[in-house]
Amino acid sequence: MSTSEFEQVVEAQHAALAVFVTGDPEPLKQLFSNRDDVSVANPFGPAVRGWAQVAETMTRAATLYRDGEATGFELVTKYATADVAYTVEVERYRAKVGGAEDLAPVELRVTCIFRVEDGVWKLSHRHADPITAARPPASVVQQ
Repeated sequence: MSTSEFEQVVEAQHAALAVFVTGDPEPLKQLFSNRDDVSVANPFGPAVRGWAQVAETMTRAATLYRDGEATGFELVTKYATADVAYTVEVERYRAKVGGAEDLAPVELRVTCIFRVEDGVWKLSHRHADPITAARPPASVVQQ
């Protein structure tokens, strides 16, 4: 697969994420692999594996966002071969999260792994968390 085709799927993912924060997971779900080893780890729960669990997790996560908009995607790094690629980005949004009535800024540190399946780039893993600044060592200790 060409570099330009990979760039197109990254752009499609950004567009799908802009829709995701309005509460609609469907465009993003279309970009994911449906294979048994697909996985997702989002800020609202533990990592899951397998298409059924990934689809359910993404649907639940999208319901926690309303009236959102993407405000930026900051590329940290990316790498691509002919059949596997990854990106590391900081994603920025404004959205109503959970039961909040006001729009709030959202920043996520995100790693995505893509692979070519049947001639099409697909997301095989996405990990997103809210760690976008340095934290003290105690922040990793479970209470």
